[in-house]
Amino acid sequence: MTDVLLKIGELAARAQVSPRTVDYYTGLGLLSPAKRTAGNYRLYHPSDVERIHLVQRLEVQGVPLEEISTALTAGRTDIAEIMERIDEDMRALQAAAETASPEMHGLLAAIATRIHSLITTALQIPPLP
Repeated sequence: MTDVLLKIGELAARAQVSPRTVDYYTGLGLLSPAKRTAGNYRLYHPSDVERIHLVQRLEVQGVPLEEISTALTAGRTDIAEIMERIDEDMRALQAAAETASPEMHGLLAAIATRIHSLITTALQIPPLP
């Protein structure tokens, strides 16, 4: 069974955002229309509702929309490199924690919590339709 494609207003209503937000996300490359109608209206997959929510969760975490767009449009081959960089950063954070003053432990714990939250969110990124 094929999913019924959604017009921009329908997608916006389902994702509980404005049509302007859908248009803006499309312009940034965060969303890609599945196809266009004869009247040149953009049609989106229903799964784009989840993608909008993912973008919003990352944005709340302080990730700039441009970085989210880059991450979502990067090829899957880039993931190994990204995970390696995260691993290196986590090792550096652990080394800093070992030598940090007690006052810095709270800050480092907050950073570690944020990193964990971002990784958890990133692992929820569905493949592009």
